[in-house]
Amino acid sequence: MKRDIQTFLLYLLGFLLLWEWLRPVEQLTQTDHIEMFVIFILLSFTISFLRVRWIWQTILKIWFIFFSLNLFHYDTGFFEFSWLSSFAGNLTTNFSVILARDWAGITNEFRTFLFFILLWLMVYLVHYWLLNRKSIFIFFFMTLIYITVLDTFTLYSAKTAIVRTVVVGFAVMGMLTYYRIVAKEKVTTDTLITRKWMRPLVLMIAFSVIVGIVAPKFEPIWPDPVPYLKAAGNKGGEDGVGNGIAKVGYGTDDSRLGGSFIGDDSVVFRSEAPEKNYWKVETKDHYTGKGWIPSGSTPYQIGGEDLVPVFSIPSNVETRDERASLSMFMDYEHLIYPAGIQRVNFERKYLLEIDSTTEKLSILSGFDSKPVAPTSYELEYKIPKYKATDLRETTVVDFEKVSAEFLARYTQLPENLPERIKELAETITEGETNWFDKAKAIERHFSGSEFTYSQSDVAVPGENDDYVDQFLFETKIGYCDNFSTTMAILLRSIGIPTRWVKGYTGGEFLNYSNGDTSKSIYEITNNNAHSWVEVYFPNQGWVPFEPTKGFTNQVSIDFTNPDGTPAAAETTAPPTPKPQQNLEEDTDTPKGTETTFSFSNLWISIKTFLVSKWKMILLIFIIVVGAAGLVYRLRGKWIPHLYLLQFRLRKKDENMGKAYLILLEQLERYGLKRNEGQTLRNYARYIDTFFASREMSKLTDRYEQYLYHQKLPEGSWKDSRELWENLIKKTIA
Repeated sequence: MKRDIQTFLLYLLGFLLLWEWLRPVEQLTQTDHIEMFVIFILLSFTISFLRVRWIWQTILKIWFIFFSLNLFHYDTGFFEFSWLSSFAGNLTTNFSVILARDWAGITNEFRTFLFFILLWLMVYLVHYWLLNRKSIFIFFFMTLIYITVLDTFTLYSAKTAIVRTVVVGFAVMGMLTYYRIVAKEKVTTDTLITRKWMRPLVLMIAFSVIVGIVAPKFEPIWPDPVPYLKAAGNKGGEDGVGNGIAKVGYGTDDSRLGGSFIGDDSVVFRSEAPEKNYWKVETKDHYTGKGWIPSGSTPYQIGGEDLVPVFSIPSNVETRDERASLSMFMDYEHLIYPAGIQRVNFERKYLLEIDSTTEKLSILSGFDSKPVAPTSYELEYKIPKYKATDLRETTVVDFEKVSAEFLARYTQLPENLPERIKELAETITEGETNWFDKAKAIERHFSGSEFTYSQSDVAVPGENDDYVDQFLFETKIGYCDNFSTTMAILLRSIGIPTRWVKGYTGGEFLNYSNGDTSKSIYEITNNNAHSWVEVYFPNQGWVPFEPTKGFTNQVSIDFTNPDGTPAAAETTAPPTPKPQQNLEEDTDTPKGTETTFSFSNLWISIKTFLVSKWKMILLIFIIVVGAAGLVYRLRGKWIPHLYLLQFRLRKKDENMGKAYLILLEQLERYGLKRNEGQTLRNYARYIDTFFASREMSKLTDRYEQYLYHQKLPEGSWKDSRELWENLIKKTIA
């Protein structure tokens, strides 16, 4: 082994590869002082590179291990040898524990000692693979598996670790391949030749890494498994740590919000409607600091086809009448309805029990008033079209239009609400003079880059934390409940009445209604469960707002003045356009305009094709694989014919060298392998004996003449081709 720059690089790359095994340990376990273990493997590689005698290597490593044990676990100084007797007793105790198979009884000192021994063995193995075997693929492959499994099933993020491992692994494997070739062929190399080999290796690695980083990446097909694994052990939250994993969907208990949840694509219902709608289930009005509860319950019953007396849209708001049909896939005993509901048409005689506090509509049997879950029903409702000028009329509370009781109910706040929430609301709405612009300012506040929409690793407030305060000033990570609750409380803190609404978003477009392209069928799953905010305007009623990052509701607001001039820049999204009759995202591109390429649309198209044609794809795959296997299996019959055709048209004598090497490959493929170290003449006699001819020896004489003299008498290939063709034909099985 030489102590040159190439060997140094091999040791360095081996160290970096082994270091990747230590990086997740500190994050995923209770192991501290991880830097000492890194220093240990660095020391081990260094003294091995410097070719220190093995006895001194052993002494240095043992000294470092004992120094670390003293540093980690003992209060006495290293040279106060009293701790060694304590450690010796600890070793004896732990061996007894191991024999008793009481694994939990192993002490931390002994665990540390075993970990150092493990690292010692790993350094030796890496050294052996690098310098003796000159092959480290298995270790590189296991490193990739190790970090990708941790990335998938734990909280460890291996985004940069994968890049580092690939770069280091490709580099060390490329260098070792070069050294294996040099050793096998017994080639004398110099620095210039080594550089010529390493340059393309570096360029290939750099190109691969850059392409891998900048290339677009599809979203994962399968959900993140980490929440599933955490759900079993994470039962309760402490000081902002999650309280277990819930499954997404409609639930009744919102008294303690927060925590991660897992996706669920179970279908809840399908709607047949002219456009997407937000679907309501209930509202809540009392914020506790940890979640929402209703301030009371005032149920009463009406006939199933009577006018539904929930908060109606004022008569001064322009509306249009629409109908929607819902087909239920889950047995829900409550009504799912759009804002502006007027009537419900059931196939049977049902009653509706209305809780006027929460606006939750329960469905009861018309015979015994017991809860029932109908399979379908039709809804009549009004879609409002608000005017920005009307929404901006409200600047202060008008107690002639809003009662003190109503205002107190919908501006209620906990007594211990942190003052900085109100201060932030006043800062956000500074300069705005009316309720609508203040609400829009707060709604826009959540679109900033500092807020992140996420369904995992979402905090739960501790006993002394406020749910909104924690989200606004500490985590800034959450999903719809975080965003909607926070907007509602910010508005309440400056005296604007709000309420929290639960329901579903519009779902995914499936297809047009049978024979009626004016209506579309949408599928709503548990993944579409959602919450948002409604703000009360005395002259407009309850108006929905959508603060959740990445979501847009279908509220229509006219931002023009009565004279047709713009009132203000439109900040609310226009109504949802008609969907195309496919499974791509909703688009409505006018004729003559260009559509923008979308990788999400491309992926949806590919996924749809795979789902619908998977049987055909599987059959084609089996046929292709079978055909490829058959072709490979019969290569001994068709490859020789290609060789014959290839060289039949060649006349130059220089073809002798290439043709002879191809013949050697074909003979080996036929089963006549050349032994290692066997000379060409000896091998030729073996072939002639096998085929009972002298053709191989004659051809070998001419090849050696060409090989050593780099030329042949003119016309030699023409005379030799017949010998070559005869031998090739004899190998055709």
